Amino acid sequence: MFRYTKLSAVREVGFWIAALLYLAPFYFLISMSLKGDQEVVSSSPLALPTAPSLDNFATVLTATGNSNVIVGLVNSVIITAGSIVLMVLVGSLTGYVIARSTRRWSRGVYYLFLIAIVLPTQLGTVPLYIGARSLGLTGTSWGMILLYSGMLMPLAIFLYAGFFRGLGTEYEEAAAIDGASRTQIFFRIVLPLMSPATGTVAILAGLIVWNDFFTSLIFLGGSKSQTLPVAMYYYIGSLVSQWNQIFAIVIISMIPILAFYLFAQKRFIQGFAGGLKG
Repeated sequence: MFRYTKLSAVREVGFWIAALLYLAPFYFLISMSLKGDQEVVSSSPLALPTAPSLDNFATVLTATGNSNVIVGLVNSVIITAGSIVLMVLVGSLTGYVIARSTRRWSRGVYYLFLIAIVLPTQLGTVPLYIGARSLGLTGTSWGMILLYSGMLMPLAIFLYAGFFRGLGTEYEEAAAIDGASRTQIFFRIVLPLMSPATGTVAILAGLIVWNDFFTSLIFLGGSKSQTLPVAMYYYIGSLVSQWNQIFAIVIISMIPILAFYLFAQKRFIQGFAGGLKG
């Protein structure tokens, strides 16, 4: 039976303090984004807005040119979603082959992908850019989808292979006895069973691709396919001290990926635990 002791009270107070500290940045973001230009300068950052207004959000969303937030938002959604779909499809198939193979090369290939996770991707920026430019992939959404998928594929394969190694083969053997082909077994039986790993890959890859600035600036800067972080860079660069608009654009960039994480966080925890067990 649980007993509420003094130690329990101290822990509860500590959790509440930690929660308030974590939520403090969100308070500053929302409060400042709802203030007018004069109030931002004259009032304390801790003070609530006296006349809350959404004018800053309207100003940010109506920007044009390289600072067009709506275009950047749409491009970010397309590139992030496309990268996730490609990584899930190729990563799951590759991880499945590595985990189910009994040959010696499978473990060696698995460790090669593990090494690829550790190596910084910035080391290959120059040759990647030269190759992408020669193929006409710079400044395009498809080029960025292929680029991000290749950069993050080792992580996806590592998580999927670890998950498969902890998954029994009973369902696969039963389906094979019933006459199902390898393709049918994978897409109809195995793929639904690895939804926790899929959620983990989707969230990790989605966060990285959505928030990436360096790669997008190099490969998409100045093009019609530039992502939201690049549009934010151009927009903020045109401002001097208008923190209310800067915080407004930050909130806009946070909402989609935060909503996606809250929707898939259960799968993220389950899949990450399964990958570590492998």
